[in-house]
Amino acid sequence: MKAALHPGRLLARRYRLLDQIGAGGMSVIWRARDEVLDRLVALKVLAPSLAADARFRGMVREEARAAAQLVHPHLTSVHDYGETVDPDGSITSFVVMELLSGEELELRLTEGPLPLAEAIEVGAQVAEALAAAHRLGIVHRDVTPANVMMTATGVKVLDFGIATRIGAPDEDEDGETFGTPAYVAPERLDGAPAQPSTDVYSLGVLLHEALTGRVPYPADTWEQLSAALAAGPPPTLADLPDLPPPVARICLRSLARNPADRPTARQVAAALRDQLLPADPPAATIRVPTRPLPPQPATVPAAAGGPAAGSGWSRRRLVLLLVLAVGVTLAGVALLPEDEPRPRTQPSVAPATTPPSDQPVPASSAPSASTPPTKPSTGSPASDPGTLVEAANRVDGLISAGLGAGEIRDDVGLDLRNELRNLTAAVSSGRDELAPPVARLREKVAVRLGEGGISPAYASRLDAAIVELGGAEV
Repeated sequence: MKAALHPGRLLARRYRLLDQIGAGGMSVIWRARDEVLDRLVALKVLAPSLAADARFRGMVREEARAAAQLVHPHLTSVHDYGETVDPDGSITSFVVMELLSGEELELRLTEGPLPLAEAIEVGAQVAEALAAAHRLGIVHRDVTPANVMMTATGVKVLDFGIATRIGAPDEDEDGETFGTPAYVAPERLDGAPAQPSTDVYSLGVLLHEALTGRVPYPADTWEQLSAALAAGPPPTLADLPDLPPPVARICLRSLARNPADRPTARQVAAALRDQLLPADPPAATIRVPTRPLPPQPATVPAAAGGPAAGSGWSRRRLVLLLVLAVGVTLAGVALLPEDEPRPRTQPSVAPATTPPSDQPVPASSAPSASTPPTKPSTGSPASDPGTLVEAANRVDGLISAGLGAGEIRDDVGLDLRNELRNLTAAVSSGRDELAPPVARLREKVAVRLGEGGISPAYASRLDAAIVELGGAEV
């Protein structure tokens, strides 16, 4: 008799099933505990009716293999693939994934369109995830709100169950198209090979729905989709007067009938991100001290027929000093912004004598998520942190400076920026108060410091800027 899946069953002598949390046409999702690493995971178990077919098991294994290559903050992490043989000889096939906490975008959209900033943020994060997949030659082929999970750390693109390689046939073995009709690109109806542009079309549909609450071409069947594409007017976003024109343009370009007219996922992400990120901080002003030149020795009158002894060296030294002074001054002027803003004083979480970033910092100066914000030194009072965007701009500028100086690892910089963007979007849309995401961002800095992804000096500076961000005007 086949061993049924039930709470408490152990798969592969490692994964203890806890409870069923989802089900689809091909699989069942279980919450489980990895008893080797002592952590909660999600198990996607192939339906028993399909597990007997080696072809379907191969599909699940290939899905796991493809998804395991994708390491990105907005893609679900795949940890393992396994198979167990039951007493009757049947096989249970499963994929082990990170366990997510949140709600599907599909459920959120039942309440209507998202707030503008949140819709743009969701679109940007999904585009960034797809760009990462496309760089590895993988096409998702089922980008829909049902496959986007809204979590506390941003969106996660789910389910690479029908993903394939770029250029692979875009049909099943019977020549049929698969996917969700309203989100399928027109060329897929003609069986064109899988291309990143088909994912971009689906992304355009998703973004259109997040902005308006509706898809451009409503359809539940392939016949309805064909009819809607043939008779329906081109999509428009003219009824959203507050929508930034660059967002409208990139969304409608993604929905172009001709795949060659669509942008790449990376271009979509960049266009949307430009509407969310605060501007780069102004260049730092370099103040060149003006000190009088040292007095020069008096020139000895020249003897008849030639210069005085030593006067030629004195003149050359004077000219050299003048050239150096002018050159340094011009270099400082070149770095001045056209309209120099009034400098703000950053609150400090370390003593005023914090060593420069190129010197080691004692471990005691590292920030901790559990440590309350340290009051600024009385000798350097903090100014008003300004608006949320201004304060976020300063944090983003510090991240840029740390990346450029090699004090912050690239992956850590991306992680911190994503957390900062999530914070800005959540607070701006009213979904969250400022204090909780600020605490999460400080905790992330502390964790990344412990991992060695940020130097202690930059971690201290970032923590100070994030503390200031917590007092920003929302």
